[in-house]
Amino acid sequence: MKVLLISQGSTGDIYPLIALGRALLDAGHAVSFATAPLYRAEIEGAGIAFLQTPPDWEKPVFVECMRELDRQSNPIMLLRQIYRSGLSFMGELIDRVEAYVQTHDLVVCSYVFPHFKLLCDRHNVPFATITFCHSVIPAKDITPELFPSLRGLPQPIQYRWNRLCWWLVNFAVDHAVNSISRATFISKGLPPIKDFIRAPADLSIVSVSKELMGTSQHMDSRFQFTGYLRWQSKESEVLQREIELFCAGEAVPVLTFGSVSFDHVQDIMSRFAHRWPKGDKIIIQSGWVGLSVELSRPEIKIIHSVSHDQLFKFASCVIHHGGAGTTASVLHAGVPHVVVPHFGDQDFWASEVKRLGVGVSLPQKKWPELLPKAVARVTQKKKYSLSAKALAEILAKEPGAANAVQALADYVKQYSPVV
Repeated sequence: MKVLLISQGSTGDIYPLIALGRALLDAGHAVSFATAPLYRAEIEGAGIAFLQTPPDWEKPVFVECMRELDRQSNPIMLLRQIYRSGLSFMGELIDRVEAYVQTHDLVVCSYVFPHFKLLCDRHNVPFATITFCHSVIPAKDITPELFPSLRGLPQPIQYRWNRLCWWLVNFAVDHAVNSISRATFISKGLPPIKDFIRAPADLSIVSVSKELMGTSQHMDSRFQFTGYLRWQSKESEVLQREIELFCAGEAVPVLTFGSVSFDHVQDIMSRFAHRWPKGDKIIIQSGWVGLSVELSRPEIKIIHSVSHDQLFKFASCVIHHGGAGTTASVLHAGVPHVVVPHFGDQDFWASEVKRLGVGVSLPQKKWPELLPKAVARVTQKKKYSLSAKALAEILAKEPGAANAVQALADYVKQYSPVV
């Protein structure tokens, strides 16, 4: 089977599909990944064929796009901004993807772009999506994040309320995307987006742990929890020795905001440096935004690109933004979290970290001042580390990639062409 993977965005959108692609290759399938040139080396390094799509941006442009997303507090406005940022190349992207679709037997796309299903339907090619966060899965026993829950009221009333809320969310999302993209869709002979949330595809893989996160018994069968899809860049022997020398056998806090970018970086890091206790070691991964400190502090080590699995082996806890991929890496590392959510699903992941008893969250505007006490709390109270280790043991047994490959194979066998 020839499988086409499609995704755009930051590494959190790309790496899970690389993990899936590698698993599909190991199962004997041919795999291509269509995305921006920024990720070509990582994709080809995994043995996956690279197919170029727009945008042909250098990394600083992606960083600026992430900074603009950080300015969007409302999830619907965030989605509008994602589509607005791609409007200039959307027509070319659709043309390129349609050409690729026609030479493949299955298309698997990240959940932000379900309109590619329309191209697959046009050419009778099975289409599936992948979502990295279960907060977007409609179910009658779950209230969407944007609405108040009616806990305490009779269950039938709660169910009717939740169905109404999901309908409203679906309507708002469809309208947000179509308000930006309708003209382009029409020019390509495509209808407007419909049921972005409720029915993105006939199969939608949910790449999180069902045992830890699958809280609903009332999901549509098209949504299938498979477990995490995790890909790590190559480890560095040089960096390994540097970190070992810095830590000197001691586990230390690690701060990483991944591919998130935001305003006033120098001011924020200056506030952090002035409040971080002298003599307390901490590792800071600079990330896309370029975190650094102004003062020469030997107990603060700045590092750059590194495998999360390699870095988190040295962590007593991880301070992070709550991105789906980073949260997964910290959960697999079995250490406590301090989450500083910025936008999108990161508030949700912060709430999940607290629900699971493996960490705390801090407000974005005050985290430099609150961080020392938060780190002390999660590292000194044993309940956090014990819970984190227990969850890591569960996750170590979950074959997420193999489950996803099997789900896709079963789906293709049952697929009925569009008439």
